[in-house]
Amino acid sequence: MATNTSTELQELPPHQQFANEANQNGVNGINGDANDGWGKGVRLGDNVMKNGTPPGDNPSRISSESLAERDQDLPHPTTTTEVLQRWNHPRSNIARLAAAFWAFIVAGANDAAYGPLIPYLEEYYNLSYLVVSLVFLSPFIGYTLSALCNNYVHLWWGQRGVALISPSAHLAAYIIIACHPPYPVLVVAFSLAGFGNGLVDAAWNAWIGNMARADEILGFLHGFYGVGAVVSPLIATSMITRLGQPWWAYYYLMIGLAGIELVTSAAAFWPQNAQAYRDSLSRSAGVGEPQKGALREVLFKKGYARVAWLISIFLLCYVGAEVAIGGWIVKFMMEIRNAPGFESGMSAMGFWLGLVVGRVILGFVTPKLGVKLAVTIYLIPVMALQLVFWLVPQFYVSVVAVALQGFFIGPLFPAAIVVATKLLPKHLHVSAIGFAAAFGGSGAAVLPFAIGAIAQAKGVWVLQPIILALFAVLLLLWLCLPRLNKKRD
Repeated sequence: MATNTSTELQELPPHQQFANEANQNGVNGINGDANDGWGKGVRLGDNVMKNGTPPGDNPSRISSESLAERDQDLPHPTTTTEVLQRWNHPRSNIARLAAAFWAFIVAGANDAAYGPLIPYLEEYYNLSYLVVSLVFLSPFIGYTLSALCNNYVHLWWGQRGVALISPSAHLAAYIIIACHPPYPVLVVAFSLAGFGNGLVDAAWNAWIGNMARADEILGFLHGFYGVGAVVSPLIATSMITRLGQPWWAYYYLMIGLAGIELVTSAAAFWPQNAQAYRDSLSRSAGVGEPQKGALREVLFKKGYARVAWLISIFLLCYVGAEVAIGGWIVKFMMEIRNAPGFESGMSAMGFWLGLVVGRVILGFVTPKLGVKLAVTIYLIPVMALQLVFWLVPQFYVSVVAVALQGFFIGPLFPAAIVVATKLLPKHLHVSAIGFAAAFGGSGAAVLPFAIGAIAQAKGVWVLQPIILALFAVLLLLWLCLPRLNKKRD
């Protein structure tokens, strides 16, 4: 690994820092812009010469003139030039993307069901705000386990392992929940579902994040998560309020969805075993066999750690805000806005629907603006809408405000994944994104749980100022990320 130029790195992604110079010199005749079209994405890797000089260049090219503009924290990477996969090349990617999209529908339907079910869980088990909030805290255990396991799952079984283990965890969890067991067992089942979500979150985000036009495809991936999140409150609320079904009847449907997930994921990813995963890393990382210390490297190696921790904390606040809004909005509308149960449930649907539309539409806008600038722009109206939601005590105004919030925060998660894949080398993507997803999962667990604990003492109105503060922290964290070169942004 080269070290003699490590203090003079440009503010480019670590594994792409010489892309522009390579374009100018015609290295291998490759176009360095991965976003020129659906079929022309390439990643200029970091297989630099042992003296730290990029191919086709010499040390004198790396002058001190732009030293002030260079990010000195990011260490030298070690990947080779690799042609990026596309959504339709190889052809098997079409089936794999379809399976990944379905898995995210299941994940979204899982996460968005908590909010509409909370009043009924509270009544059925005779629970306080604090105790019923454990349904938010329990998935954190599963996400944490998935963060510790996902790199090993890839090394031992490849993507095939994820395609089998995650749907199986979902299926087992939903069968347990459908039996409406004692509340402590219910909490364990929610943890198992969180483990399944954590595995697919890391695996499919890392895989798609390395494709050409990753912004748009990730927008669709998370859009399908939003589809599940949109229909989930509608179905759960309708089954309970209109059809008179018990709260656990919703999980009969989830059993069917998880069964389809198991079949489609296993069929699509069966060829992607451990050897296929190791081969993909060998082609991109130039390190032969992938190392099992990737998580330690991404969390503690200077430069990589900065990116990993900023992205992780960003996702913690983002997912925490998203799930807190989706989870407590029904209770807020019923108690603070005095809305009926069905209409309150539909407000949650409006939030998730806005999220879906935002992820799909703004997924095409983001790469045109540049991901760093785009997210900054999106967060400004989000905070303004939060003030409207908080200070205007009208039910329909609140419904519109929360739906528009969903629209503008929709692209934030995919954008964070794209930035992580641009700033970190490929052999760290699964570990980094897995850890960030688990950290985000902790936000989905801890922050709504904390809101529930505060609401126990102060009332559910505390949702609004807490969410506003989270959005402000998101903006600050985003501005602290290393600047991307404009051509690669």
